[in-house]
Parts: sequence; C-alpha cells; structure tokens
Amino acid sequence: MKKTITLLLLVLAFGSCKLKDADEVVTNPKPTATTKDSTVVNDKDENGCLASAGYIWSKVNKECVKVFSGLQLNPMDQQENADEALSAYILFSEDLKQAEVFLPNETSSMLLTGSGKTKVWTMGDWQLVASKGYVLKQGGVDKFTGDGEIGKKITGSDNEQ
Repeated sequence: MKKTITLLLLVLAFGSCKLKDADEVVTNPKPTATTKDSTVVNDKDENGCLASAGYIWSKVNKECVKVFSGLQLNPMDQQENADEALSAYILFSEDLKQAEVFLPNETSSMLLTGSGKTKVWTMGDWQLVASKGYVLKQGGVDKFTGDGEIGKKITGSDNEQ
C-alpha cells in the first residue's frame, strides 16, 4: 500500500507540473521578438534626393543626380595631389547652353550660361572655358581644370586607361 501511495504521489507530482506548464503557455504567452529595434532615417532633401546615397538635385537635368558622374575638374593649386583634392563637377544641359557647377563644400550648385557655340559659360565673375579640356575661372584666375572626360579619374597609375 505504501508503494501504491508513493507511486500515485509521483504520478500526480509529474502530471501537475506538466499541466501547470501548459496553463502558463496558454494564459501567459511569452512575448515573441517579431520586430527588430530600428531607426528610420529620412535624409531626403526638399527635392526628394537621397543625400546618404550621394544624390543631389540638378537644376539643369531637373532630377536627382550623383555629381561625380559629370566632368571632374581638379583644383589648380593641388594638381600633384589630385587623388586627395576636393574636385568640382560640371553637368551640361542637352543644348549645351547651361553648365551646372558643383563646387566642393558647397550645398547648392551654380548655373553658368553660354551660347553653346563659343564654348564659354559665365555667371558673375565665374567663367567655364572649353579648350583642350575645361578650365573654371573666378575673376580671371584659374581655379579648377580637367581633361573633359566624364567620371572619376584613376590617378597615379602606370598603366594606360
């Protein structure tokens, strides 16, 4: 009889623990990690350009562009360190009557206008001249120059491009 009672108590003890666990699962479900903690970043400018992806609004193209896809002009005073210099970039209108200049460390661009035939675009004391590449001048002083090829240049290479 003692063995039967002991056996019955053991069965009840194991059975009651199991029932209690089942009740807890049903009545007090554990929270699941279905959402991740994230921060939404909105770095679009007033025109909808995504600055973190390198886009900026082009007045000439009327769309978001990456300025380094235009003509690269390097500073005249840092020609030997072209890979370390902050460059200016130029985008042209389809009819070549406007040249949009993106200067380093400037938040907006400036529009230079020209006839398209003279290959000279001006605005105030700024002038862009096309002659064996491009030269950007301010007040008659050469500030930036480039070879007229679009996009980033590989400098310091012995291999021909």
